[in-house]
Amino acid sequence: MGSVLVSPLNWGLGHATRDIPVIHELKRRGHDVTIAACGNALSALKREFPDCRFIEFPDYPAPYSSGSLFLPKFCAYLPFLVRALAAERRALQRILAQDHYDLIISDNRLGVYSDQIPSLFITHQIHFHFPAVIWPVELFALLLNRMLHTKFDRVIVPDNPPGPCSLAGKLSRPLLPSTFRHIYFAGILATARKQDASEDLDYLCIISGPEPQRTVFEQTLLPQLPEIPGTKVVLLGSPTHRSVASPDPHTTIKSYVDTEEKITLLNRARFIICRSGYTTMMELAEVQKRRGLFVPTPGQTEQEYLSAYYRKNGWFLSQSQYHIDLAGGVAAAQPFSGFPAMPSTTENVRRLYEVVLAGYVE
Repeated sequence: MGSVLVSPLNWGLGHATRDIPVIHELKRRGHDVTIAACGNALSALKREFPDCRFIEFPDYPAPYSSGSLFLPKFCAYLPFLVRALAAERRALQRILAQDHYDLIISDNRLGVYSDQIPSLFITHQIHFHFPAVIWPVELFALLLNRMLHTKFDRVIVPDNPPGPCSLAGKLSRPLLPSTFRHIYFAGILATARKQDASEDLDYLCIISGPEPQRTVFEQTLLPQLPEIPGTKVVLLGSPTHRSVASPDPHTTIKSYVDTEEKITLLNRARFIICRSGYTTMMELAEVQKRRGLFVPTPGQTEQEYLSAYYRKNGWFLSQSQYHIDLAGGVAAAQPFSGFPAMPSTTENVRRLYEVVLAGYVE
């Protein structure tokens, strides 16, 4: 059977998390999988696949900002990114010189491709979103993105095709019809799964995001929890986090939980309070949650766009981190419908293998 190199970007755990169903399917079909990653992404995949071969493969730090200055900081970061991509290309050549691979799967690592080995690219961002006042930058980024994607044999988009069930909205929509031939819309790819569990937990609050925004979110949200009645669990998303006192007797605070416990909590919760990161959105769609309140990370244009897109469609309510009114938001969110019904990850990953991956590894 085939030998596959999988390499996710380490800008948060989202890239590694959505690759988990793909890796499971490859292994289930008898293929040998090597994972090249770094940081938290590497650690998470080691826990999930202890029998896989792993390569420490550094990528590049994310250009996060402590506030709304994300965009100018990102633009200033671009020269460094170009140099980092060149270094990534050299490091990949060293990896490929040591072992044989039949297929490369890169999750948002633009330098992880080969001219001699079929290479696939996973991304939900075909189309970047920027403020309307700088629309030429958005157009330039879209064209640059399209040029970079042509280095890969196919682009796999973990979203439904453009239309009423598109979870990423314009982010996954190509500019030109001809681009569709290069893209495969895989549908959602989530580690979470729907369980037959009673919704006996009133609220699940997932605190996440890069520092210092993760801490700001925590410090803003926790004092307001006593204002909403019912049982609550707060996930701080930090294995090394200090002990935090519960704001009321009905709230349980957990610094960190493993994947299985998080999946169970997602299924048990009646209402979710979280960031609008795309991987989390796929998880909520997979477990068919209908009630929630999203708080996008300030300055992260993707999360801000998704929040606005979901609110416009009547799916979920969102609030700015600078103006969180938890009790008012929970009440205002009740009329929203949740995401529309869509094919599950199990169905999507099976089809992805049969339609795309099998052609390279069998």
